[in-house]
Amino acid sequence: MIRQELEYFFGALRFFTRLPVPAWVPHSEAQLNRASRYFPAVGLLVGLIGGFVWLIASLFWPKTIAILLALSATILATGAFHEDGLSDMTDGFGGGWEKERILEIMKDSRVGSFGVVVLVLTLLGRFMALVELPDTWVFMALIAGHGVSRFCATALLYLMDYVREDALSKAKPLATRISPLELDIAGATALLPCLLLPFWHLPMALLLAAGVTWLLAVFYRRWIGGYTGDCLGAVQQAAELAFYLGLLARLPGA
Repeated sequence: MIRQELEYFFGALRFFTRLPVPAWVPHSEAQLNRASRYFPAVGLLVGLIGGFVWLIASLFWPKTIAILLALSATILATGAFHEDGLSDMTDGFGGGWEKERILEIMKDSRVGSFGVVVLVLTLLGRFMALVELPDTWVFMALIAGHGVSRFCATALLYLMDYVREDALSKAKPLATRISPLELDIAGATALLPCLLLPFWHLPMALLLAAGVTWLLAVFYRRWIGGYTGDCLGAVQQAAELAFYLGLLARLPGA
């Protein structure tokens, strides 16, 4: 039982990151489809890498440099997996006006102007938001942001249909469906590090992350009737940024 769950976790880790996994972990389609419960756990690990880079770098350099190195570490750990999905999704919806054309553009490995602009703005937004956070929050914010945002992407597996018909698509997600129990496990995992952040800032952070996810889900359903792997990557990126912005938000009069 424990070995099987480890295989699921390492399967997700191998798919979503460039981090090494034990040689005894097999690779199979069926196994990968059971790994969705561990998407947020992979996010926590990626955020933990960024958090430790932040802690170490902040001993030697100004905050801006330390944040830049932390973000770079998370991108290196994932091989820019979700950033690639964001740029492809933006190019697809920015350049296509019907489902078939949108999916065709998203499948193209070339990056267009829509993708470049949105990717730069998103990266800049994450950098600036983390710079503005109190130093004592940054470590846990990185971990929680990566976990919560991956849960947001995981939720689409439960709520929506995978729309590509070609099983060999380069953007095919790790799983195309998730059970209610697996969704609960993923959600509990994502929320765990949030308990170590200031409670009075969490509602806005979670609300913004959920709101962005809902808006993108409605947008996807309207234009293509579901999601693709690139759509999930875009949700992760948008929800992570929204989470950080929520932590920073100040209510009028507060």
